[in-house]
Amino acid sequence: MTDKSYDAIVVGGGPGGYVAAIRLGQLGQQTLVVEKEYMGGVCLNWGCIPSKALIAAANLADKMKHADAIGISAGEVKIDVTKLQAWKSTIVNKLTSNVASLVKANGGAIQMGKAKLTGAHTVLVTKEDGKTETFVARKGIVLATGAAPIRIPGFEIDDKVVITAREAVSLPKVPKTLVLIGGGVIGMELGMVYQKLGSKVIVVEMMDQLLPGIDVDLVKVVERRFTQEGGEVLLGAKAKSCKVEGEIATVTIEHKGETRELKADNVLVAVGFRPDAGDLGLDGVGVKLDKRGHILIDDKLQTNVPGIYAIGDVTGTPYLAHRAMTQGEVVAEVIAGKKAAYDFRAMPSAVFTDPEIATVGLSEREAKEKNIKIKIGKYPFAASGRALAVRETAGFIKAIVDADKNQVLGVHIVGPEASDLIAEGTLAIEMCAYAEDIALTIHPHPTLSESMNEAFKHALKEAVHILNK
Repeated sequence: MTDKSYDAIVVGGGPGGYVAAIRLGQLGQQTLVVEKEYMGGVCLNWGCIPSKALIAAANLADKMKHADAIGISAGEVKIDVTKLQAWKSTIVNKLTSNVASLVKANGGAIQMGKAKLTGAHTVLVTKEDGKTETFVARKGIVLATGAAPIRIPGFEIDDKVVITAREAVSLPKVPKTLVLIGGGVIGMELGMVYQKLGSKVIVVEMMDQLLPGIDVDLVKVVERRFTQEGGEVLLGAKAKSCKVEGEIATVTIEHKGETRELKADNVLVAVGFRPDAGDLGLDGVGVKLDKRGHILIDDKLQTNVPGIYAIGDVTGTPYLAHRAMTQGEVVAEVIAGKKAAYDFRAMPSAVFTDPEIATVGLSEREAKEKNIKIKIGKYPFAASGRALAVRETAGFIKAIVDADKNQVLGVHIVGPEASDLIAEGTLAIEMCAYAEDIALTIHPHPTLSESMNEAFKHALKEAVHILNK
């Protein structure tokens, strides 16, 4: 056993971990990244990036199928899944290799293997060949191990028929029927991909709405599109068991007091994620966790044990790559001795369904629960010339404004390019902007961004392209 010393050791090479390592290197800190499987983590390898590649491909195929409406005949649309998967893999490989290169270019080192904390400053790494090596962190250890899919009893993952999102982004063929256990973000994003590629998709969701926690007005737009395209939504349904015979699964559910069986080529279990911290040896060093197993941290991202820090999904919700990345930059500056803290007013989120959903700040329901008097501005994309031109008119932008001060409290979008449009709302909240700030800002015409301008004008009763009610 050898002993190697670094200023910082980052456990986990995902969005939070690799960003922390790069920033540490920029700040002159000698850094080691320990990664048990692959650089880039869930996001780059089988989460954010590959799923968005598949979504883009599915959207293109769908547009081609309906191009005749605008005088373009593309003929029969054929899906070569092998070629599609190869294209997706080139994107993943390019990004993951770039991440590793950036870490090294900034002076960092990478060690593949499983990490276990043996002290407040020591990490034992077990390599693929079984050999172990101990590394010492002089200033800090950063835990950035992310989260893993939740598995449920009665639905044993076999990686072929019964799958998680990890396998769903790499299916060798389009299933004739796909059953989703869970109608949350991951389930609906991937479900709508395969729906557009030709699958019959059935959603089994135990809550009373799809995409639980998101403004129901936004969700209804997505649900309408999904069902219009042949999707089936079973709300308030409980998944009981799954039996696989050959290449077909039989899913037993309870719905509206009755037992029902669903046949499927694939069953995607997408009921959420759990923190991935079980094998880090945290009990032995005294790091405290919450009831769900998340690592507890302060605004410096430090745990209760001096010198041990944590960032990203392993520290709690929301499970978002950009949250982890931001924390990665902050923790690097903290370790390097700079005055830094994790502090934000606005945390945006995006759901890449069809149409997209993006939100930031308070929702209408949350504002009412806090007894905050609000004004609401709402602008439909159906009134947008650009949306009409690109044939993406479903949805709207909803602006939540303080009724007394006109301060921007929230922005909620369902519609084309929502994930990009939300950035303006995020900046507005972060800068404590007022409705007038957005309403008086000149937006280019004809663009989707004009709808943001109009939504806030509508909140002020000054909209010109819709009636002010």
